[in-house]
Amino acid sequence: MVYFSLNRQAAACFLTVFLLLLLQVTTTHAQTVTNRITGKVIEKATNADLPGVTIQIKGTTLGTNTDASGAYNIQAPTNATLVISSIGYTSQEIAVGGRTVIDVALIDDSRSLNEVVVVGYGTQRRADVTGATVTIKGDELVKQPVLTATQALQGKAAGVQIISSGQPGSSPVIRVRGTGTALAGTAALFVVDGVLTDDISNINTADITNVDVLKDASATAIYGARGANGVVIITTKRGTAGKMVVSYSGNAGFRLPANLVQMANATEYANYVSTASGNLVSPGATSTDWYSQILRTGFQQNHGLSLSGGTDKSTYFLSAGYYTDQGIVIDNIYKRFSVRANQDFTFNKVVRAGFSASYANGNNQIANLNSAYNNAYRAAPIIAAKENGKYGNTSVYQNVGNAVLDIEKNNNLAIDNRLLGSAYLEIKPVSWLTYRTNMGGDWVTQNSRVYNYQFNNDTTTFLNPGGNQRNPNSNLSVGNTKIFHWTFDNLLTFNRQFNKHTLTVLAGTTAEQYTLASVNAFRKDVPAAENLWYVGTGNANTSTNDGTGDKYTRNSYLGRLNYNYDDKYLLTATIRADGSSRFPSQNRWGYFPSVGAGWLISNESFMQNQHIFDLLKLRASWGRVGNDRIPSDSYAITVQPNLAYPFGGGVATPGSAITQIKDPNLKWETTEETDFGVEFSALKGRLTGEINYYDKKARDLLINVKVPSVTGDADGVVLTNAASIRNQGLELTLNWRGRINSDLTYRIGGNATLNSNSVIGLNGGQPILDGGIGANQQYTTRTDNGQPVGSFYVLQVLGVFQNDADINSYTNQTGQVIQPSATPGDFKYQDTNGDGKIDDNDRVFAGSYQPKAYFGLNLGLTYKSLDFSVDIYGNVGNQVYNGKRAFRQNVLDNVEKTMAYSRWTSANGSQTEPGANSGNLPASTYFIESGSFARINNATLGYKLPQALTDKIHLSNLRVFVTAQNILTIKKYSGFTSELVGSPTSQGIELNAYPTTQTFAIGLNAGF
Repeated sequence: MVYFSLNRQAAACFLTVFLLLLLQVTTTHAQTVTNRITGKVIEKATNADLPGVTIQIKGTTLGTNTDASGAYNIQAPTNATLVISSIGYTSQEIAVGGRTVIDVALIDDSRSLNEVVVVGYGTQRRADVTGATVTIKGDELVKQPVLTATQALQGKAAGVQIISSGQPGSSPVIRVRGTGTALAGTAALFVVDGVLTDDISNINTADITNVDVLKDASATAIYGARGANGVVIITTKRGTAGKMVVSYSGNAGFRLPANLVQMANATEYANYVSTASGNLVSPGATSTDWYSQILRTGFQQNHGLSLSGGTDKSTYFLSAGYYTDQGIVIDNIYKRFSVRANQDFTFNKVVRAGFSASYANGNNQIANLNSAYNNAYRAAPIIAAKENGKYGNTSVYQNVGNAVLDIEKNNNLAIDNRLLGSAYLEIKPVSWLTYRTNMGGDWVTQNSRVYNYQFNNDTTTFLNPGGNQRNPNSNLSVGNTKIFHWTFDNLLTFNRQFNKHTLTVLAGTTAEQYTLASVNAFRKDVPAAENLWYVGTGNANTSTNDGTGDKYTRNSYLGRLNYNYDDKYLLTATIRADGSSRFPSQNRWGYFPSVGAGWLISNESFMQNQHIFDLLKLRASWGRVGNDRIPSDSYAITVQPNLAYPFGGGVATPGSAITQIKDPNLKWETTEETDFGVEFSALKGRLTGEINYYDKKARDLLINVKVPSVTGDADGVVLTNAASIRNQGLELTLNWRGRINSDLTYRIGGNATLNSNSVIGLNGGQPILDGGIGANQQYTTRTDNGQPVGSFYVLQVLGVFQNDADINSYTNQTGQVIQPSATPGDFKYQDTNGDGKIDDNDRVFAGSYQPKAYFGLNLGLTYKSLDFSVDIYGNVGNQVYNGKRAFRQNVLDNVEKTMAYSRWTSANGSQTEPGANSGNLPASTYFIESGSFARINNATLGYKLPQALTDKIHLSNLRVFVTAQNILTIKKYSGFTSELVGSPTSQGIELNAYPTTQTFAIGLNAGF
């Protein structure tokens, strides 16, 4: 195909550039000189020897540890910088400067005070931050064999919920402090090296240094309109002066389906259906496990190679990565090739400049899951899946398609090429003033191709002809989408210290523009040979085409003041003004202020003689942020063209009409948040922790309000600001780092988040009904006042009718039988409103998908050259709707094995499972199950080869490891997974969810 060749050309181009840069830096560093450096590390306060201290060459993975007497030796470039670190002590960075002997004295750990963290448009000392932020090191994220760093964040940050799918190429959903909107975008903002983006699937996790999550409005207000859902700042690796360092990291392994649902076999199915239908069904000679027919053992691999180094004038970091994930569904595989180049230049003491650039090519062969999963659940096991190249015809037996044919007769390919980059210029005319300009761009091209093979319901395709599963004409759909998003920042930073006063003022402006153009085309009767899959080879008389586009702009002004008095009293004030083209002129500008205050209690004089706290800080903040993630034409009246209007003689004439009523006064969704926090570091840094309370109110939320049909609106609803949502929560984080002896160290960390979500205002009292399931699309959720967003709203099951007398005794006050058409074995539903009948007016709220709490536990152990880590994640208090079970709508549909055995019979008298039935049951609490779970997310065991051995094989370091993901899940839910993505008003319904996977892999990290 044309775009295959373009992808190869693009990859070849970028690889050529990469190799040229490699040649350049190799030549530059060919003359680098290294020396053997020796020394001793002691504790400054006592002069005691310190064993087990890490000595690492900055910017590399090269390092060693001190022995039992505190001595060390390491081979390092003469211009390198050594990083000396140990639990309970302050890390030091020491320039080698040609020396061969370097002794070090470490002091008690006050790292929490001096650690530099990334905040919006700048950095701060951890001690000076008055907002709620959390930092996760890249080394922690790279351990997991996943596509994006977001997936690896799961369970590592309080207040951050990650909902991940096992589908290759998919990006997880991230929720920061609950769901704060109903219809506008809920995704967090990602900032990659200063570039704003909504997706980081193109970023190689091995290239990441830190991930900083900004959680509260005080921290995110600097991003104004983009900060309502939290901000995730990603900093990629950069070079440091010294010898060129070559590093490789990689892993490969296999994936297995986890938590599969066991369906009834042929005998169990025949028994159930015979009872339900009253007709004898023979199990026959075939017993098909449909899930085993469409699932397989997948294979994944991830390889990364990087080079870094430089001089005092120029530093660089270059990398290339290759990732593949062969999904557990047949005909499903995702591949990604990526390269990165980060370079910084120091021209003199006044001027610095640099750039970051990354290119990624993603190739996703997508399986047709929307119908395949549903059909695999419903298809009768007495029909063969496939024999001798022909498919078993489930549609001739029941109104269900063959799941294997669903996938194999559909070829869906998506290819994207993405270039993400930024360049900066920094001018510092005096020590206290810095001007920085940064230009960033995100270029994306997406190509899609969907080919549906021709097949008929005859003997050429099926073992038994007939039925309604057919595609009489092959067809091809192709699409091309181009996206360009640029940002332009100009910032001025003033930083001065006056005696005990430290003042930092940031002022600037930022602008951005997003454009999208998309075209697609369709034709039938395209030949089956893949090399002929072009629209032009199809039947021109069946041709259709379409196109769309989008464009919006933002212009913003921002300012921030940071004040520190005597390292005790802190103040942060932020203001941002955002203008967005997505709103009418009278509401175009939004203003987002915040203020935060902090008190470093540990620096007070009355704390100087205590020996418990290294850091104790109280902080409080308030702020307001916005959300403009709505369609660009939401307020503008648009005309729909090409509508057929019948005139005299019945001839249809093309015309145009206004089919949607728009609210011309749409305004910003605004989130206002108050936050209180306590941070502490105790016992020489061994124990650290944080407690946060937040109250987050989102107002003027956009919802669809019903309008009378006489208005002429096509769908009978108008988008307007008419709702409010509140999230209140408590976050707790604790970490302990300890040392048993010079060989054995350990760490234990945990975090937990309690969150309460509720709708606190629906103007006009119109609830949002969503979550349609089945042929009649009966709704399952209701977003209404006093309830969490997307709460399940269903009939209450009281039990199962045991006999006719039981049915006849279920009456109202007048003696009217409430369910007169019921038979023994049917559910008994609650007559909630007491009107003597069961209908939608009897529905009740039955929980929501949003958890009441979620948590993470992280454990680590290092013994000599061995390292071991375990990550655990889970949530409690949420509900899941078993949509696939609810979708069962035919007496011949298959059932789960548990249903086949636990169904009601007159003998067992079950009150929880109905008798054998034809399906298509109303939405009820029967389909709602607990979504609580706890999972061992990842376990990794590694071994670092001794330095003497790696020296012999001419490597600077070598670590081998084995890793496993999703080893064990403890859950109550009977379906595939209780981790489900979806819109806020319909989330938590399992219908076509991709099964979770277990991954077992081996890998190595090497330095050259």
